[in-house]
Amino acid sequence: MADTPVIPHVEVRGVTKRFGGTVALDSVDVAVEPGTVHALVGENGAGKSTLGKIVAGVFGPDEGRLLVGGRETTLRSPRDALALGITMVAQELSLVPRRPALDNVFLGMEHVRGPVIDTAATRTRFAELVDEYGIEVVPDEPVADLSVADQQKVEILRSLARSAKLIVMDEPTARLSSSEARNLRTTVRKLSERGVTVIYVSHFLDEVLAIADQVTIMRDGTVVRTTPATAESRENLIEGIVGRSLDTVFPARRPAPPDPRPVLSVEGLSRTGAFHDVDLEVHAGEIVTLAGLVGSGRTGLVRVLFGAERPTVGTMRLAGRPYRPRSPRDAIRAGVAMVPESRATQGVLPLLPVRTNMTLAHLAEFVAFGGVVRTAREAGAAERVSKAVGLTGATIESKMRELSGGNQQKAAFGRWLVSPPRLFIADEPTRGVDVGAKRGIYELLVGLAAEGMAVLVISSELEEVLGLAHRIVVMRGGRIAGELPGEGATETGVMGLAFGTAA
Repeated sequence: MADTPVIPHVEVRGVTKRFGGTVALDSVDVAVEPGTVHALVGENGAGKSTLGKIVAGVFGPDEGRLLVGGRETTLRSPRDALALGITMVAQELSLVPRRPALDNVFLGMEHVRGPVIDTAATRTRFAELVDEYGIEVVPDEPVADLSVADQQKVEILRSLARSAKLIVMDEPTARLSSSEARNLRTTVRKLSERGVTVIYVSHFLDEVLAIADQVTIMRDGTVVRTTPATAESRENLIEGIVGRSLDTVFPARRPAPPDPRPVLSVEGLSRTGAFHDVDLEVHAGEIVTLAGLVGSGRTGLVRVLFGAERPTVGTMRLAGRPYRPRSPRDAIRAGVAMVPESRATQGVLPLLPVRTNMTLAHLAEFVAFGGVVRTAREAGAAERVSKAVGLTGATIESKMRELSGGNQQKAAFGRWLVSPPRLFIADEPTRGVDVGAKRGIYELLVGLAAEGMAVLVISSELEEVLGLAHRIVVMRGGRIAGELPGEGATETGVMGLAFGTAA
């Protein structure tokens, strides 16, 4: 007797979605089996998040059909989706920050006794959810005081409290440390084991291969293929995502300058509670990568280098002269540029055009007498820099929020090339960026060093640390744990210094 075919938990057939003249999805067919982790991978703009939002009722398709449990349905809102047991955990969490986790989980569906909230019953239900799904969260801690990883657990518990049986997770580990990401992956597997279906949108290919049952590769709004994760490799996924084989993710390593000239020199630099007694040099024409675990002091150090915070003790010199920035403005004037870790909150102004985002830090160069901006000159500079950083699919008048993550990051880089700096600092330069755009950013960094700039890169991705560096400086516990040459360094060597286990 033949096996009874499995009815997909959710299925899209021939789905097309347009936003103005842009086709986000083009005749997409995907079936997600119940109780599985189904990953969606692809470059920014491939259609992954749009597909997830259609399943979750955020968008409706312009063409095609949506089936839930084998039955065709129309979702007009996320409320309609939730009525069918479908919800979404988006990249930007929607929690009430000053209320405790318990209140957030049951917001809008509190247990009541007459006109009064039944706190005891609410706590009992919370404990049952935690026990059933193994998702530990402190119930009385305000959400604002929780780590991002625990905030995501609150979002997941809120979904489960509403009897969700299919959860769409959009880039759930993009803002997490490596240990937090591992814990979240464990949580996702627990959900799957208990029969919850998960659609998992992610840029992290190793993560996808470790967690997913099925993988759908998307490119330019279409489906390339859907296969079991066990049949894929990282190389195969990359080839499917970008449409070509990438012999190497990184540009060829250029030799360091034969006669190194220090651009940045730091001696005995400390900031109480952040880092201690740091000695560091970055030379003209070289890339130094700053590695270490989350909390090792890397971001605190570069914030001091950029004038965003003040050191407690120590000295800094830039191009041989004393360097004591009191603000980022001082740093910029001295020739220091920085692309910050958080593009969304610190890197770009989403409602303003690319032109303004690129020239804002250098506005004095484009202002005539009386405070009038010379728009033609400003536009010319923005056009020049846009071409230099390889900005695609947008004009200088496009709003930043309309750009893919990779193009937003390139525009953030371009801001500092209007007037090229002496020292270029990039904190997590490819976070939330797809594999194709990463290559473009790596080429930018290598190109800046080749032009004689000193480049300091902070990265939590070991592959990035090893692939870019002329020298690798590792921090642990707020101190420099050691230094390795980029050529010949290994993951084991870097992690040994980061964990304090190096021989």
